[in-house]
Amino acid sequence: MKELMAVAFLFMLVGLFHSVHATNDGSRYDYSAYTECKQHSEPPLYNGGILKEKIGEIELKNYRTDSGAYSPGFLLYNLTETLIYTFSCWVKIKGTESALVRAKLYTNNGTKCIGTVLARSRCWSFMKGGSMLDSFSQSSLLYFQIGNQNETIISVKSASLQPFTPQQWNQHQDHSIQMKRKRYVTVHVSDSKGNRVIGANISAQQISKDFPFGSAISSEILGNTLYQKWFKERFNAAVFENELKWYATEPQPGKLNYTLADQMLEFIKSNQIMVRGHNIFWEDPVYTPFWVRNLTGDYLKSAVNSRIKSLLTRYKGDFMHWDVSNEMLHFNFYEQRLGPNASLSFFKTAKKSDPLATLFMNDFNVVETCEDDNASVDNYIVRLKELMKGGAGMLQGIGLEGHFGKPNLPLMRAVFDKLATLRLPVWLTEVDISKNFDSQNQAIYLEEVLREGFSHPSISGIILWTALHRDGSCYQMCLTDDKFDHNLPTGNLVDKLLKEWQSKDINGETNEHGSYSFSGFLGEYKVYVSHGGASKNLTFSLNASDETKHVNVQL
Repeated sequence: MKELMAVAFLFMLVGLFHSVHATNDGSRYDYSAYTECKQHSEPPLYNGGILKEKIGEIELKNYRTDSGAYSPGFLLYNLTETLIYTFSCWVKIKGTESALVRAKLYTNNGTKCIGTVLARSRCWSFMKGGSMLDSFSQSSLLYFQIGNQNETIISVKSASLQPFTPQQWNQHQDHSIQMKRKRYVTVHVSDSKGNRVIGANISAQQISKDFPFGSAISSEILGNTLYQKWFKERFNAAVFENELKWYATEPQPGKLNYTLADQMLEFIKSNQIMVRGHNIFWEDPVYTPFWVRNLTGDYLKSAVNSRIKSLLTRYKGDFMHWDVSNEMLHFNFYEQRLGPNASLSFFKTAKKSDPLATLFMNDFNVVETCEDDNASVDNYIVRLKELMKGGAGMLQGIGLEGHFGKPNLPLMRAVFDKLATLRLPVWLTEVDISKNFDSQNQAIYLEEVLREGFSHPSISGIILWTALHRDGSCYQMCLTDDKFDHNLPTGNLVDKLLKEWQSKDINGETNEHGSYSFSGFLGEYKVYVSHGGASKNLTFSLNASDETKHVNVQL
């Protein structure tokens, strides 16, 4: 409270004092985001929302407190746990060339990060985030922070704090699902002479899904018919938890062992399940083969080149993705030893070895939180752009691991918005909820994460990190017991969503124009048309498009 009072007093001195009591009427979410630094800021989203900023540019010197350097903010009243708050602004700094600026919200229950931006001194950078409160806060402070750089001056423009009700938030999701995960279909029925057939019976069934939704699997699935049955009844995508990692396939130099991976791939291919390759390299030295840790120079170069060529030549065309360098934001084992261009070299060699595989970066804490400086969304974008500049097709996908505690939904959506500006496929690759929560809360938070991911236009697939181990445990979160006859609350939630995100059996009759229309989730469909004594079966693919799919049937 001492810090809150001190900083609030500073704000009053400079005229930056906002008291918030009411919300705007707007309910449509603005997916706008910017990753380029601009000479001029854009107008505030939602016209400023409940901030309704009118004073233009804000420029103040940091105010030093016991816990670090603070800068101007907004004093707010009566924020509530019943609303979801989205925040955005444009930021520029003086006193250093660039720095990570963090927005924080101080409430009655403590302080939390609500957004970050990699700010620069010569142009304006866009911050986007948000917060969900745990309880009502009579007075709150939204402020900005730059580590311990006390002489750095922060300028803020076009700030916006826009609240949404949970109902409005869900409406955003439903609208996006209708636009991006579904498509309208019109079936036209005619007779052999081309005349419209009125009253023809139409029945349609979705037989496969377009959106990849799956889980990690372990070698425990081999020979376990119950595990195999449970898995293939639910999922159309998979990833091997550990069996492709370098320490698993080459525990000693030159002694390759792909036995488990081969057998797991056989199960995957026999059930027409798509599969991600995880991973070629893991930058964390703890998970680097012990014998590789002692290599340097040409010996290390030779080892990594052999690793890429051996792995991707053996499985050429089998894996749709490869996580090339895992967790590069947090660790740098290879770049530290082989130079700053090592990762780019890995991508180039991987692309030559398997040209059809999509090559990914993959990391944690980008979407889960904004407290991790290494994994801020802008830091991720910087690394992604560096690899994209390495040549056409080098980096082709963005992996977000998604190991969540309690999710911050507006922050999630804001991160998705910023990554979407790169126009690359974005996948949630290792989704789970911390085991620090009980099974019921894991299910509640998992539903929030999955609904946010599935509904966002930029997300191309979701993989759960729920591989079952021999002792019945999982990394953080399981979906079922080890006998596969009793789903846990998280498994029941997944089953509910899988059912919800599939078109129910469709039945109807053609109208006076000889046509029947419906909206269906993207995927493969089987259609049966009958009238009088005539009938016809057909199948068609419902792919993503803004246009209605027209299917012509002649009886």
